[in-house]
Amino acid sequence: MTTGTRRRMGVEERRQQLIGVALELFSLRSPDDVSIDEIAAAAGISRPLVYHYFPGKLSLYEAALRRAADELAQRFVEPKEGPLGARLLRVMGRFFAFVDDHGPGFSALMRGGPAVGSNRTNAMIDEVRQAAYEQIVTHIGIEDPPARLELVVRSWVSLAESTALIWLEGRKIPRAELELQLVHDFAALAAVSAAYDAEMAAILGRILADEPADGPFGELVGRLVGLVPPAAGAGVPAPR
Repeated sequence: MTTGTRRRMGVEERRQQLIGVALELFSLRSPDDVSIDEIAAAAGISRPLVYHYFPGKLSLYEAALRRAADELAQRFVEPKEGPLGARLLRVMGRFFAFVDDHGPGFSALMRGGPAVGSNRTNAMIDEVRQAAYEQIVTHIGIEDPPARLELVVRSWVSLAESTALIWLEGRKIPRAELELQLVHDFAALAAVSAAYDAEMAAILGRILADEPADGPFGELVGRLVGLVPPAAGAGVPAPR
């Protein structure tokens, strides 16, 4: 972290500097544990000058989380090129890179932050979730998603969020493994939904038609087949 030397900055430049400093500190510790004095020292300015740009810690906290939320939402933006499984894997790579770099700040954003600002913070969280949902639906190529597809995508976005929060508590599972597992989770959620609904089955069939055998979805099939004992399946009833 750079402790800045004093120099004159324009109002917006100084505000952006303070937001950046706050985010850097929030990546190391929970925002609740970071004081205005620390932010001022890291920015190379006095405490009263911080209050000149932000009325209080809460307003600076919200501005920092606003930037973090915007950046996090951008991690779900992916060109519509190639099979869906590979796209989702790239998205998960960027998502977990953000989580890894901004652990405490990510936790604060997703868990709501200080009670006083919880409504505004919760609105930011909802925006990130909605942006992620819209990006995934766009990649699937459905303009008016049916209810079951919406359930699958929103459930998967929530799963990615909760997985990241749990992973941050100790990073006990390799990050790359979780990124791939979450792509497999998407396929599994879609497959279960497709087993109950013809429209979802058609959507999943179209997705799988573009998937290579060595892609993330093909790999999942290989792993699942490997779990089935050779004699299994004889007593399994046919789908209705």
